[in-house]
Amino acid sequence: MKTTRNKITVVGAGQVGSTVAQLCAYHNLGDVVLVDIVEGVPQGKALDLQESGCLQAFDSLIVGTNDYKDTADSDIVVITAGLPRKPGQSREDLLTINAKIVKSVTEDIMKHSRNPIIILVSNPLDAMVYLAKKVSNLPKTRIIGMAGVLDSARLRTFVSLELDCSLVDVDAMVLGGHGDSMVPLPRYTTVSGIPITELMNQEQIDRLLDRTRKGGAEIVSLLKNGSAFLAPGASVIKMIEAIVHDKRRILPCTAYLEGEYGWNGIFFGVPVKMGINGMEKIIELKLTDEETAALNKSAEEVKKTCSEVDALLKKLSS
Repeated sequence: MKTTRNKITVVGAGQVGSTVAQLCAYHNLGDVVLVDIVEGVPQGKALDLQESGCLQAFDSLIVGTNDYKDTADSDIVVITAGLPRKPGQSREDLLTINAKIVKSVTEDIMKHSRNPIIILVSNPLDAMVYLAKKVSNLPKTRIIGMAGVLDSARLRTFVSLELDCSLVDVDAMVLGGHGDSMVPLPRYTTVSGIPITELMNQEQIDRLLDRTRKGGAEIVSLLKNGSAFLAPGASVIKMIEAIVHDKRRILPCTAYLEGEYGWNGIFFGVPVKMGINGMEKIIELKLTDEETAALNKSAEEVKKTCSEVDALLKKLSS
């Protein structure tokens, strides 16, 4: 029976997926369906989360399942499914493994939901969101990757710690691919509207930008077994909130480019306006020659990955 609440499906009941499901419920964003291939895991986590409802004051219905029929008519789908990169594993191997997973998941979602908004979290992010669009045939407004929100949150955190100031006052902008080629923009990173270029010296800025690029790897090295999940989960929630509440927030997300920033046919981290229809508009920033060169270098890497996805999809369909 359809309720007036949004239906949010989270694919993958691992740490990121469980965090997204929990925060969706705690923020009263809608009913949640948690899907995973492992029998019992999504059901158990969903029941555990449902039992916290009276304590956290939410009315959302939480369902755990192994059957995609339970995802029917989803308004928003968050795909976190996929394997993390293991020590010694090449990027190509990870791409091949996760491409098969994301392809299958996207096909199953589209069998039961005609026009969802899909948010990709699975890595390699830029490749996976490109693959999901090819498989789903959704318009570019309804398929988005989560990367820039997380990367910008990391930069905001590091700036706050460096300057010993409130996190609330820090805004940041990180563009480009989700990886070492990402492009943090110091000119567009501010504290109460003041660019950090006026608050720090170049050594400080360079150090924080480097730490941002390596933010995920730093957490992996500390955890020894596993990767970040709390900040990624919270980043997804900011995107879902913007959609559900039609906030029209300007957020850095991985969006499909059709001429913006001089690139076509790739998913790339750029500022977008997020509202009830998903990715409603791409914002084009005025960049310096140096910033443009860095962005183009990142785009070249993403374009290469997209070509690999095209070849892989062709192989999988043959």
